[in-house]
Amino acid sequence: MKIIVTGATGHIGSYLIRELGFQFKGSEIVIIDNMMTQRFPSLFNLPAEGNYHFIEGDVANMDLNAVFSNANIVIHLAAITDAAGSFDRAEELEFNNYQSTVKVANACVKHGASLIALSSTSVYGTQNDVVDEDCTEEELQPQSPYATTKLKEEKLIAKLSNDKSLKAIHCRFGTIFGVSAGMRFHTAVNKFCWQAVMGQPISVWTTAYNQKRPYLDLLDAARAVELIIKNNIFDGRIYNVLSNNSTVEEVVDVIRGFVPELKVELVDSQIMNQLSYEVLDDRFRAQGFISSGSLKRGIGETISLLRNVNNIQ
Repeated sequence: MKIIVTGATGHIGSYLIRELGFQFKGSEIVIIDNMMTQRFPSLFNLPAEGNYHFIEGDVANMDLNAVFSNANIVIHLAAITDAAGSFDRAEELEFNNYQSTVKVANACVKHGASLIALSSTSVYGTQNDVVDEDCTEEELQPQSPYATTKLKEEKLIAKLSNDKSLKAIHCRFGTIFGVSAGMRFHTAVNKFCWQAVMGQPISVWTTAYNQKRPYLDLLDAARAVELIIKNNIFDGRIYNVLSNNSTVEEVVDVIRGFVPELKVELVDSQIMNQLSYEVLDDRFRAQGFISSGSLKRGIGETISLLRNVNNIQ
């Protein structure tokens, strides 16, 4: 089997490429990344079980024909993922996120590869209830250029699936947390862990402290991708993928269990008009997915890596 992973050195990709080596032993795993964020340790000590091949390049600018030839599976992770920081980068997101997805999806059509495309539960935006994949386009209210671009990508994949027989699945991932070689600390849970260990107050959006949001353990993210490949779930549908729905206060309480002295500071953000909502993932669980990740596990591992920095016990 030939599996291509774009954006492979990032937070999700650096964990996933290792799991793919273990789960699909002997498969050719092509790793593509432009190394813009210079996460070179993501490529260190890859498991011997995988047949890895690294290509440094940007999928938006590359000739994908030779790379995608004979590919069975393409996992498209390449994207700018900082939602809060995306307001001043709308044009950059159009090119790096949307246009790269156009190119990758069309290359999959041309070469007959099945596509796992990553979206985000942030496309739900301003909701105040329980939501699922059956929300209408009018009900989806993305609140950042990042989320808006993800919704645009979903429409593209749906069109190609209907018009050109693209075999694809679109996964709306919850906010990622957990340890990986390419992890960053701009997403909520990881950022909170960093601030807590560094003795800084946890900065929470003023309107967000009691709001419920979907979160996804990296462990579950990798297991979801493995399930899709093994069970051939390329039905063109959208699936919510998450470990749990939790309030920010609940996340903070878990961190406080490891760092009892932490403080909370309320701050303003451009993404301020979101309401509390819960995301259902019944559709994906009906495909056989069982979550085994947890906030306590992921937060504990993250803080454990940092605890010696400031002598956290």
